[in-house]
Amino acid sequence: MEERQSKTPLKKILDFVGGLITGNPIYKSIFRVGYPNTLLKRMAVMRSSFYMHIFPTKVGEHGLKLRYSWCMGGITFFLFLLLSLTGILLMFYYVPEEHRAFSDMKDLRFMVPFGIILRNMHRWSAHAMVLCVMLHMMRVFYTGSYKMPRQLNWVVGVLLLLLTLMLSFTGYLLPWDQLGFWAVTVGTNMASATPLMGYEGPFHELLGVQIDNDIRFAIIGGTRIGANALVRAYVWHCVGLPLIATLLMVFHFWRIRKDGFSGPL
Repeated sequence: MEERQSKTPLKKILDFVGGLITGNPIYKSIFRVGYPNTLLKRMAVMRSSFYMHIFPTKVGEHGLKLRYSWCMGGITFFLFLLLSLTGILLMFYYVPEEHRAFSDMKDLRFMVPFGIILRNMHRWSAHAMVLCVMLHMMRVFYTGSYKMPRQLNWVVGVLLLLLTLMLSFTGYLLPWDQLGFWAVTVGTNMASATPLMGYEGPFHELLGVQIDNDIRFAIIGGTRIGANALVRAYVWHCVGLPLIATLLMVFHFWRIRKDGFSGPL
């Protein structure tokens, strides 16, 4: 009883100071809702905040369980950040030139300190990202997380899967070794069989498509894999595709927040 009475003056002082702060017009202009001690106030705080409004006002408990989500989306995003960091560092030691590319890769392996670690981090992170994207989409599909109201976000996720595969494909050519050269040769030859747009595809004569103006020519910048193909693969791999993927991921995360995280409603 005596201990409670001894704390009462201190509590009164704290309440007085707190009242001065919370009653200040500047404080009220920043924190417009007040202390979020109720559910409605907590939801109002989320909606009125410049930063917090991107988060949902409520989250299903099941969506936070690791055994439910596997955190595959978060792991995929982490791998994308790791790939961006290691890719930027690799750009300091690589020139996308037909007679230098493979030599630069050899120098990175044997001459640059920790260069082999840097390259292997980028390579294996790329493989892991492809795997994690597929596992993430499998989890979303089998748990029904793509259903209403998340249909649009599912389409965005499919586009991100395609971009991930395209990033892996364009990066395959950059070492300019035999494995990458012939893999990209086979892949781009498949594009020549595209309907309407490939010179070997069906109905190509309707658009007058030839070997020097079809979709394969646009991809590699010529009729064979050469210097133009290497430069285009480098630009798409380092600038174009990462930029598009970043924009789609921002939209993807925003829709996840707005739709209430993952899982059937």
